[in-house]
Amino acid sequence: MSDIYLNGQHIGETKDGKELVKSIIAKRRQGVLPTSMNACYYEEKNEVQVNTDGGRVRRPLIIVENGTSKLTDVLIAQLKEGKITWQNLLEKGIVEYLDSEEEEMAYIAFTHEELTKKHTHMEIDPMMIVGIGASLLVFPEKNRGDRSNYGSRMVTQAVGMYLHNHILRDDTTSQTLVYPQEPLVQSETIHATGVDIHPAGQNVIIAVMPFYGYNIEDAIVINKSSIERGIGRSYSFRTYVTEANRYWGGQEDEIGFPEASVRGFKSEKEYNKLDPDGIVSPETTVEGSDVVVGKTSPLRFLGVAKEVRLGIKNRRDNSLVVNAAEGGIVDKVIMTESKEGNRLIKVTVRELKIPEVGDKFASRHGQKGVLGIIVPEEDMPFTAEGITPDIIFNAHAIPSRMTIGHLLEIVGGKAGALAGEKINGTAFKGNEEHITKLLKASGMRDDGKETFYNGITGEKIEAQILTGMIYYQRLYHLVSQKMHARSKGPVALLTKQPTEGRSKEGGLRFGEMEKDTLVAHGAAITLKERFSSDKSTIPFCETCGITAVVDKIKNKTYCPLCKGSKIKNVEMAYAFKLLLDEMKSMMIYPQIVMEKEE
Repeated sequence: MSDIYLNGQHIGETKDGKELVKSIIAKRRQGVLPTSMNACYYEEKNEVQVNTDGGRVRRPLIIVENGTSKLTDVLIAQLKEGKITWQNLLEKGIVEYLDSEEEEMAYIAFTHEELTKKHTHMEIDPMMIVGIGASLLVFPEKNRGDRSNYGSRMVTQAVGMYLHNHILRDDTTSQTLVYPQEPLVQSETIHATGVDIHPAGQNVIIAVMPFYGYNIEDAIVINKSSIERGIGRSYSFRTYVTEANRYWGGQEDEIGFPEASVRGFKSEKEYNKLDPDGIVSPETTVEGSDVVVGKTSPLRFLGVAKEVRLGIKNRRDNSLVVNAAEGGIVDKVIMTESKEGNRLIKVTVRELKIPEVGDKFASRHGQKGVLGIIVPEEDMPFTAEGITPDIIFNAHAIPSRMTIGHLLEIVGGKAGALAGEKINGTAFKGNEEHITKLLKASGMRDDGKETFYNGITGEKIEAQILTGMIYYQRLYHLVSQKMHARSKGPVALLTKQPTEGRSKEGGLRFGEMEKDTLVAHGAAITLKERFSSDKSTIPFCETCGITAVVDKIKNKTYCPLCKGSKIKNVEMAYAFKLLLDEMKSMMIYPQIVMEKEE
């Protein structure tokens, strides 16, 4: 007997599980059962799994019977003419959706030519075995699997034209490429996914060669003139939001230029960008920590009546401030109301991001790298025709990674640019012979190589250099948004150690292993023999060995146990004092034994 499970729940048994699954699938194809139902028989467990629940990933496949596809040429012609629809194919049992479990039972042919009598299904298009991200790559089947995987991840990180109405929107953070381009070598899915009208990259002239070590370890060299013409230029937008809340007791936040008497009043310099109404104007240049909306909040909830009677105006500064490491130009200011009826102000700040050393770029083949150096055009290598590349890519990035698709795209882009046509690089459909024919017809070598001259010395470079066009993406990992350093700064309230993270102006953690590297270098003196970010002087009772109490009102220090005044100051890390306090809270008596002074 075979167990039957419906959406993971055991619902009964059957004599022949395999036959039951066959009949379910046959009835589904006839339209008796819903098309969203999937069934599978597991021989090793002797169980039937039937799934009808939501959230399953299902994909369409053409049904194959006796080695022939049910989607005939006649039906394809009718589809093209619009006489039948996709829904008709589903209803007629020509195409069906399989989930991952039913696919375990299927034997799927890749193409029409591969069909045998054993096959149960056929792919609609071989390209459909990959996801949306990977389908946007060109020649992905020519790369090693992991590289195409990296490439499909980085396609999602590329800066481009994410929406055409982004100027009207107020997303918290967004980045937009200034001059996005449609790729020369493209996949067929580019139109289906809308990437043709929302591009995220640029076609660049590339040369594959080392350049004085500046493109070592995957770094790329960029032509300074190309950057000046707009390559990789993007805008970064950040929206800051504040709301004037109302509080119990009739008090409320006030938006306006704060008075100097309020608590937490910043320096005049940080408020000088504000208009008299306490709100910054559009197109004002702001820097990190500048106030864009002045706001004060009540400190104690006294209530309006008490406030008037006592004559207290106890308020604190609660202004909206630009992030410390950011800045730019105020793009727009939106003044509206929240659903609670409170005044709501949004300020969007834009910043032009010009490529700089450390910014991340990537091709569509998992070949990522940071900008290593920006070279003046006159120092860049050039061809006999005087063409200088936009990017110099290191040849050492190819052999171990086996990204042949990257090389093919360079040659294909060159052929497409010279012939004035787009090259098809869809998965499993790339045609290398067509590319070589186009190059030969343009009077070029069919391998895409050319003679180059050294821009610095003027000498001819002996080796032939591969050059062509390739689609490069600027990723949103910008060095200006990652770079971080600090000397003194804010500390955490609990441990008195520096705060953590760039956004909080935190310190860089220097741990035991980092200490060991300095010791190994013989530079131990730089450590000053201790980590003293939270160095504190704590009074201890010499008799009991616990922390003494400092009574500031009576101006005396005494032991809470023996009430004695034999107190000694001990230098220690504040985090250790915290540990002692936590041990006391767990009824553990941590006694500090002090050496007697000789």
